[in-house]
Amino acid sequence: MKIYFLLSLIVYLYYIIFKSKKYLHMLQQNWYNDGNRYLKWILNNSIKTFLTIELFTLLFVIVPYKYVISIFTIFYIIAYYVFKNRIGKEQSKKPLVITSRVKRLYVTVLILYLLGIVPMIINYSEDNLNFYYLYLGLLAYINPFMIMVANIINKPIEKIVFNHYKKLAKKKLYSMNNLIKIGITGSYGKTSTKNALNDILNVKFNSFATEKSFNTMNGLMISINNKLDKFSDVFIAEMGAFRQGEIKEKCDFIRPQYGILTTVGTAHLESFGSQENICKAKFELIESLPDNGIAILNMDDEYQVNYHIKSKCKKVWVSIGNKKADVCASDIKLSSKGTKFTCTFKDTKEKIELETKLLGSANVYNILQAVALAYELGMTLEQIAIGVRKIAVIEHRLELKKYGDINIIDDAYNSNPVGSSMAVDVLGMMDGKKIIVTPGMIELGDKQYEYNMEFGRHIAKVCDEVILIGEEQTKPILDGLKKEKYSEEHIYILNDVKKAFPLIKKLSGKITYALLENDLPDIFNE
Repeated sequence: MKIYFLLSLIVYLYYIIFKSKKYLHMLQQNWYNDGNRYLKWILNNSIKTFLTIELFTLLFVIVPYKYVISIFTIFYIIAYYVFKNRIGKEQSKKPLVITSRVKRLYVTVLILYLLGIVPMIINYSEDNLNFYYLYLGLLAYINPFMIMVANIINKPIEKIVFNHYKKLAKKKLYSMNNLIKIGITGSYGKTSTKNALNDILNVKFNSFATEKSFNTMNGLMISINNKLDKFSDVFIAEMGAFRQGEIKEKCDFIRPQYGILTTVGTAHLESFGSQENICKAKFELIESLPDNGIAILNMDDEYQVNYHIKSKCKKVWVSIGNKKADVCASDIKLSSKGTKFTCTFKDTKEKIELETKLLGSANVYNILQAVALAYELGMTLEQIAIGVRKIAVIEHRLELKKYGDINIIDDAYNSNPVGSSMAVDVLGMMDGKKIIVTPGMIELGDKQYEYNMEFGRHIAKVCDEVILIGEEQTKPILDGLKKEKYSEEHIYILNDVKKAFPLIKKLSGKITYALLENDLPDIFNE
């Protein structure tokens, strides 16, 4: 009998390993429960998390013990396929990344389960079979919390690993005495500005920028340890934050001499708590610069203009149309092919005509700030113009691509009121049928409904067809569409973004442009 019990445990552990993968995925997407994000996710998804097939394990109490092993084994085979089928139906945009940290968590989770199983094997008694299986069912049921416990247990280990790699990154970074270090932060436009600056600077320098959207401490450390080399003249560090003090921590680590603050907006308002906190957090970069450093600021951003800057560093202001700015853009020509504008430098009165394949007015600001810093670093106007023409389109940021005969404007990484509104304006410039696919915006605190409703009103003025992803999430957008008396016949609500593409094909005309605006993480699946 004991051998069959052991075989049933193999089936059980296989199910646990599979189920743990799902919740490790959610833990990873929730920053390993930083700020209790994972716990909040569990509570916000309590129906999916707790109304599971494992509730039937309570019946193991009344199953005759001579049948219980067979029933237990069959039950967890069925449970595996039920869970696998449920996961298969969910849209997965960003899979679990099997990092060393995830591997360590897997080991810890298995150890926790083995601590519950081994005593049963050692003290095995047929009389207790029903109790064993009831207890194992309970452990499987609380798997989301077992993942959280494993994460807590591993924190001291992760701290040691973090400090080790941070020490290596510091040693490498500080050994490069002539390296020009630039920090970029802001609520929106960080990655776009970083890439624009990197492409421009590479005309004259050997410039290296953090990859993709790597803007956390771990991201910075990975970039420095794995990618930065001794031949680099410039290191551009994108710095993100979800609360006050994070950018200061990154600045203490990088020690930038130059800084760009793109915009102070409402992104991550929920985690910051207030607009004032967002403003203070973003200016941590500027106030960390040395007295001989240079800050590139946006004169058209009221939050930046009204902020009392404590740093004594040089401030260079950019603007669209305001001639009081140190660097000003004018004569802007936006089209479906790209953007052209004139850039004027106030002190020298020099002017330059710039042309880029990037779309939208927000990219004028991104390029303008990059140009301003390149100019301060001694690049000629000719070099800057060459650099601007070379700026590559950034993946998932107003990236124009083809899906069969349909033109896709991929803006999947934008999730803020300014960027989303500008993306709709870009769609409006296109000739042909206009379709938008969006789940709306998140992490905007108590303004989330208001901003999404206004987004819906803006969509109504531009789009021929609207595909909303997530019925609950997109209710404010729907309200905005209705406010503008947008025809309900042209509104489609789906809970899976994958289903949007066949629908786009069905709705398409002779010439069609489809805007993919924002792509929420898997933690927001409905």
